[in-house]
Amino acid sequence: MRSVIMDANALLMPFQFGLNLDMEIESLIGEFHGVVPSPILGEVRKNGGKWAKAALSFAKRYEVMRTENMGDKAVIELAKKMNGIVVTNDEALQRKLRLERIPYIYMKNRSRLGMWEMGEER
Repeated sequence: MRSVIMDANALLMPFQFGLNLDMEIESLIGEFHGVVPSPILGEVRKNGGKWAKAALSFAKRYEVMRTENMGDKAVIELAKKMNGIVVTNDEALQRKLRLERIPYIYMKNRSRLGMWEMGEER
């Protein structure tokens, strides 16, 4: 079972786009273990807007893990440590993940997710 690390905007996707995030991730990779870096919860509180409360409640379905870093560095830290896949729409983070050769899942269109893994997209 693969570990899937959630970025702040991943936790907002179900509310912004009406997306069943778990079902979409499972359709790409099968059963998974969801993880949220603890600093990401603060980002959601601060920047989640009208969806912040719902996204924080949604995050409870995943394991929250402490990290030594904040923001993108926290996501990358856990992805490396757990050999995980990151869920994010953040283009700057996606560039960093490609440089680190860390696979990621992103919004392909408003109702579907896609995945980048070592130069291949699905």
